[in-house]
Order: sequence, then C-alpha cells, then structure tokens
Amino acid sequence: MAETILRLENIRRELELSKDIRQTIIPNLSLEILKGEFIAITGPSGSGKSTLLYMMGGLDKPTLGTVWLDGEEITEKNESEMTRIRNEKIGFIYQFHFLLPEFNAVENVSLPMMINGRRSRKEIRERAMHLLDMVELQNKYTNKPSQLSGGQQQRVAIARALANEPKVLLGDEPTGNLDSRSADNVYQLFDRLNRELSQTIIVVTHDEEFANRAGRRIHLVDGKIDSDRLLRASAGKPIQV
Repeated sequence: MAETILRLENIRRELELSKDIRQTIIPNLSLEILKGEFIAITGPSGSGKSTLLYMMGGLDKPTLGTVWLDGEEITEKNESEMTRIRNEKIGFIYQFHFLLPEFNAVENVSLPMMINGRRSRKEIRERAMHLLDMVELQNKYTNKPSQLSGGQQQRVAIARALANEPKVLLGDEPTGNLDSRSADNVYQLFDRLNRELSQTIIVVTHDEEFANRAGRRIHLVDGKIDSDRLLRASAGKPIQV
C-alpha cells in the first residue's frame, strides 16, 4: 500500500488586511499526497495555489488546520525547527532560480549540503557533480549563473533542490520564465526523477501542457478543490542516487 508523504487536514488560511477585515484565501481544504506522486496544481490567479504550496513546505502556516509531512506534524513547529525540516526533507524550485551569482554551478548545488553538515567536503563536491551530471550539465561545473542559459540555470536550481535527498520536491511555476523548449526539458527532467527515483513532485503551474503531463492534476477555484484527477501512474523502479 502506498505511503502518505503529505497530508493536509481542514486547512483554512486567512489574511488580516486590517484590524477588522480578514480575507479568506483557502476556506477549508483537506488533501492527501502519496509518496512517489507527480502532481500539478492549477487554477486561476488568486485561487490559492501558491499559498497551498507554501503551507505544504512550511513557508506559510494555516490559520486553522494541520499539515503532516513524512508522518510529522509541522503546523506548530517554530522557525528554527522548520528551517531544519526544509533543509532535510523539502526541495524548493521557484520561477526565478535564485542562484548565487558569485558561485559556480558546483558551489551553488553544494550550499544546502554545507548547511546540513552531514557530509565531508569531498562527499559534498562529488554529490554536487553527480547531481549536475543527472541534469545533464556535466560540462558546466565551473560556470557561474551569468554563463548559463535560463534553462540551464533552472536545471542547476533543480540539482540544488535535490542535494539533501528531499522527501518532497515543490515547484512554484518552475517553467514560468522559460521558452517552450527549455520548459519541455524541465518537464522531461521532472518526469525522469519521478519515474526513475520515485521522487515525489508537486508543481504549481499555469502551463496547461505541463499540467496534463503530470500524474495527477488538482485544480483549485477560490481556495477549494474544483477537481482532482489521476492522469497516469506515477513513479517507477527506484535507482541508486
């Protein structure tokens, strides 16, 4: 039986606009995500997609309700505890890559492992190179972000997100700034990670083609799940990473 990796129970998220005015972004949402799923979250602007993603990753907290990640409730964790959990269990990929311009590709991918402190310098460098090989940037180890195309920069960001072997990979419009060819390359990479490594992937996207190629599509309207469709089986046989 498939293992639940993320569970949201009766989530409500309100924003306090003023002392007397509160705006409800997500009124009451429950959701279960299984290990190895490849999920696209879609919906019109303002439907709560990014808010939902940030609550999954502990970057935002619900006003009411609970979030469970890998069997651990994260709703009441303080920021210090959440920083550790995010470093160890969650990989984030954003629309903009947020690579450090003064560091080369290997150094950017190495940063989460250096913060984690569980590997030696040699092990960190070897894993960083291995991950860059995986995203087909084996000839770009010493290139700085300014020396890479937009698609290549995003692939470095994906390698960095995988550095500490996260339980969940979260993407917020990861192809939003890319041309169609680079966006397709990123999709192909996500698909491979899901099928070959059984990596759990959750992506917020406006890209219809991307969304329809995921394993499961969740469509939000006004902070509610309008539809939740299984498009295909996710994940394949795991390989050594």
